Amino acid sequence: MNKTAIVIGATGLVGQAVVEQLVQVEKIDKIITLTRRPSHHDSNKVFNQVVDFECLDDYSIFFTGDFLFSCLGTTLKQAGSIEAQRKVDLEYQYKAAQLALKNGVEHYLLVSSSGANAKSRNQYLKMKGELEQKVKALPFSQISIFQPSLLLGQREQVRIGEKLGSWLLPMLAIIPGLRRYRPITGKQVAEKMVEVSLQIKYFRLDDIFIK
Repeated sequence: MNKTAIVIGATGLVGQAVVEQLVQVEKIDKIITLTRRPSHHDSNKVFNQVVDFECLDDYSIFFTGDFLFSCLGTTLKQAGSIEAQRKVDLEYQYKAAQLALKNGVEHYLLVSSSGANAKSRNQYLKMKGELEQKVKALPFSQISIFQPSLLLGQREQVRIGEKLGSWLLPMLAIIPGLRRYRPITGKQVAEKMVEVSLQIKYFRLDDIFIK
C-alpha cells in the first residue's frame, strides 16, 4: 500500500533534499509540502499547500498521511528576535506534530540539533531541547530525532557564520570527543531520514555522517 508523506520546512536546506529523496521512493505516492509561499516541484507526486503557520488549525486536513518530516527552522538574524525564532523552531513544529498525531500520522521525523538540551544556556540549543521533550511525550507509533551539527549546502542566503564553521569545524572534529560536531550536508541528513523512516531511534552526527 502506497504512503503519504508530509513535509514542513520543504523550502529549507534539509526539507528540499527530503522532498527530492521522497520523490524517488516507489512506495511514496503523495508528498504534501506545507509552505509559507508557493513552492513548485516538477513531480506530480508533490502537492504544495500554502499555509499561515500562525493559524495551523485552519489547515489541519493537510496533516493527514503516514509520515511527518519536520524540517522547519530559521536563524536569529532572519527571525529578528529569540521570541520570533522560538515560534518557528518550537511552537510551529510542535503544533504541526499535534495536528499530525490527531490525524493518525504514525511516524514523526524531526531535524533537531547536535547539543540540543532543554537546560542549555544557549537559547537555540534550549529551544531545540524543549521541542524534543515535547514531541517525545506525544504518543506517535514511531519517532526519529536527528541531531546533526553544522549543516552544509546551497542556501538562498549566504551565512557567514556557517562558511567560517565549514572551515574550522572539520579541523576541531579531529580532537577526541568532538567528532560529532563535524559538518554534514543537508542531503546526507535527508537521505538518512528517508532511509530510516521505519525505525525508532536517535540519530546523532556519528550515525548520519556518510564517509
